[in-house]
Amino acid sequence: MVQLVGSLRKELADSLSACRVLVVGAGGIGCELLKNLVLTGFKNIEVIDLDTIDVSNLNRQFLFQKKHVGKSKAQVAKESVLQFCPTANITAYHDSIMNPDYNVEFFRNFMLVMNALDNRAARNHVNRMCLAADIPLIESGTAGYLGQVTVIKKGLTECYECQPKPTQKTFPGCTIRNTPSEPIHCIVWAKYLFNQLFGEEDADQEVSPDTADPELSWNPADTEARATASDQDGDIKRVSTKDWARSTGYDAVKLFNKVGFSLFKDDIQYLLTMDKLWKKRKAPLPLDWLEIQELGKILEVTGTGLKDQQVLGVAGYSQLFSCSVETLRSILADKGDGAELVWDKDDPPAMDFVTAAANLRMHIFSMNMKSRFDIKSMAGNIIPAIATTNAVIAGLIVLEALKILSGDVEQCRTIFLNKQPNPRKKLLVPCALDPPSANCYVCASKPEVTVKLNVHKTLVLALQDKILKEKFGMVAPDVQIEDGKGTILISSEEGETEANNSKFLSDFGIRNGSRLQVDDFLQDYTLLVNVIHCEDLEKDVEFEVVGDAPDKAPTPPSAQEDKNVANGNKDSAEPSTSSKAPAEQDDVLIVDSDEEEPSSSTMDVRMESGGHKRKLHDAETGEASAKRQRLDQPSAADEDDDDIIALD
Repeated sequence: MVQLVGSLRKELADSLSACRVLVVGAGGIGCELLKNLVLTGFKNIEVIDLDTIDVSNLNRQFLFQKKHVGKSKAQVAKESVLQFCPTANITAYHDSIMNPDYNVEFFRNFMLVMNALDNRAARNHVNRMCLAADIPLIESGTAGYLGQVTVIKKGLTECYECQPKPTQKTFPGCTIRNTPSEPIHCIVWAKYLFNQLFGEEDADQEVSPDTADPELSWNPADTEARATASDQDGDIKRVSTKDWARSTGYDAVKLFNKVGFSLFKDDIQYLLTMDKLWKKRKAPLPLDWLEIQELGKILEVTGTGLKDQQVLGVAGYSQLFSCSVETLRSILADKGDGAELVWDKDDPPAMDFVTAAANLRMHIFSMNMKSRFDIKSMAGNIIPAIATTNAVIAGLIVLEALKILSGDVEQCRTIFLNKQPNPRKKLLVPCALDPPSANCYVCASKPEVTVKLNVHKTLVLALQDKILKEKFGMVAPDVQIEDGKGTILISSEEGETEANNSKFLSDFGIRNGSRLQVDDFLQDYTLLVNVIHCEDLEKDVEFEVVGDAPDKAPTPPSAQEDKNVANGNKDSAEPSTSSKAPAEQDDVLIVDSDEEEPSSSTMDVRMESGGHKRKLHDAETGEASAKRQRLDQPSAADEDDDDIIALD
């Protein structure tokens, strides 16, 4: 007779009460997960998150209330959970998981780690720490109605970094509001503006300058006086955008450059007072309505063919902005007091407004403007974060955790939450976990990569920051040249090798075929880097990683080649946990306007369409992974969601 405690076997229930688990991230998924864990019977939980609560979190992170804004997410989440489960033992850390204090020994204190993150750097780091500690990791992620959960276990499954991932396409809110560098940034800003003026206002869709930008190191008291374009302080007065616009009668000229809410003049001049933002960027150019009207006497149009495929000049888009504002104002007035408009890519006035506003902002920030056709294709599929998706994924995380704690790791699956049911009427589709591969540069027994660069132009600092830290996800790398002398090129100890930073690699005898042994002691991670000297890299390309697996460079004589060890286990070489897969075209853009640092989601959420696989890359981070073996039938043809832009 099986003895039950609630719905669980007594042995499993006892295991839950005794085991110690770590939750990394206390945001959208993290809140749901903490609630699920304590209600399932987990008693010893530690949660870590560096972020603080913002008002925009309150619509989906239910452990937080308005009174908590500005407080630590981890601490408030702990306090909220203890209110409905006071017997739980929860420890909260308001800190970054990448802090050296949370080393391999820290991770070994847990039976299980669960990620609820929203950025790739932190995911990479937790992945490596769990491999080094040989602790099971459950990864998860959501984007709109799509979600995914998967399990990572050293030696049994591929790790998070096994699959090649495209360049991450996540955009913090401060990028949208302060420093746009791509047309998509301006298009998202224009959609935010539409909602602020005519639709449902959302604190998560602010369009005025972001004074909390982490790049800033200016003194508002000193620079405010220089924002002379407005009466006091640019657009930093926190008044309702819609209320102000209504008070002006939606006057297009006032929206352009009048006191209070100035989109293309005063706000830009206020941005210019944020000095540090423009030290390494081209500063924006404010627009003035009257000056543009003078230019408008000569209407500039580029491009041929259909009207939607033509690009108007600044004056043309200014006129389009004015006309669309008037049209939308009239539509809103006809709907009566308290009415709101909903943006629709097939609504001509709404599309005209976004086209005009986005192009004017592109011009201000020195980007090439886009046709209405191009903007419509990019702006048509913006989706919000969905609280219920987070809830479903959090539930699936707990189910996978129960399998692990029952000793049934082989029964774990990658589970995809799709937007529409498949032919078997299932929204949740399980897939077999991919087996280990010897080609992963993180979890292989002897991780190795080949990097192509120009040794005469690459600085030691670029090797450290752009290649080892940014590309390969290291936190504090130490680099030794395998030249028979053991030359130390980079040391993680402060001050030891800083003098090398401004020197070129060739200054240290590094040439075609040189090998560098790189160690990150915090991650218990060793990587061998083969250097290929190349003088004909593409323009603006500083380096290239050659393939998934290293193409062996010519090996100079070295007595240190046999000193490599398996990451996380210096006594034996474990099999790798990856599977080789070519990088696939990224078709998802993520806008992270609610940056939960260091915390995006995780893997790839895929939708099946006839026999054609579509991926949602790394649900909140835009990352891709390889094809997986299906345990279910392919789903029916889904609606086309190319170039989705997900808003978290």
